[in-house]
Amino acid sequence: MDISIDHLVSKINDIAVAAGQEILDIYQRDFHVDMKDDNSPVTEADIAANDIIVASLRTITPDIPILSEEGSSIPWDERKQWQTFWLVDPLDGTKEFIKRNGEFTVNIALIHNQQPILGVVYAPVLDKLYYTTTQGAFLLHDGNTTQLSALAIPENETVKVVGSRSHASPEMALYLTRYKDTDIIPVGSSLKFCLIAEGSAHCYPRLGPTCWWDTGAGHAVACAAGAKVVQLDGSPLLYNHQESVLNPFFVVAK
Repeated sequence: MDISIDHLVSKINDIAVAAGQEILDIYQRDFHVDMKDDNSPVTEADIAANDIIVASLRTITPDIPILSEEGSSIPWDERKQWQTFWLVDPLDGTKEFIKRNGEFTVNIALIHNQQPILGVVYAPVLDKLYYTTTQGAFLLHDGNTTQLSALAIPENETVKVVGSRSHASPEMALYLTRYKDTDIIPVGSSLKFCLIAEGSAHCYPRLGPTCWWDTGAGHAVACAAGAKVVQLDGSPLLYNHQESVLNPFFVVAK
């Protein structure tokens, strides 16, 4: 399959923003919260955004399958044949959405050969659009486009560490003992990857549960900005290499 990333990215940006605007419309009024089988919350905003994204992707790339958090489950026998597919979280950070703290995103990634090759992360409340091209990672905000560059972890300075606002863990506290001094920056959703990409933080250790759709788009953005996303043993974080959609623990840093 011939994939032109730079040809696609502007269309994917538009799709993410359209989904984000639908989410904002619901965010600004009362909404109902249901619980899924795994006891995680889902709102009408998750479903509405998913409908927009899936319909739009099927229009522009009808031959590329879609795996979405809010979509139907795809049998492994079918999914393991996929070399290329869209990976979607229509509303990453549903808990943040419910708390109304603004730290939620729309995530769309294109996966090819088990790695993200395009990623778009849109934060509707912040109106920040993070995206990748073959030239790197970029942020569009207030009409200005900025190329992003991750920072290396400093040796003798305070290490700025991104942490989850909703999933703090004892494992994280133990991991941080390797650094002499740390400054923890709590933030929700895939904005954690984006803080690494834009150089606002040095390290994001994720020592708690995530699924592929939580990480694919942010993974692409961080890597395009010069960071690495690796498992604790140093091997790359992969997608669609197994039946389970759960990620192992991982670290994002340059």
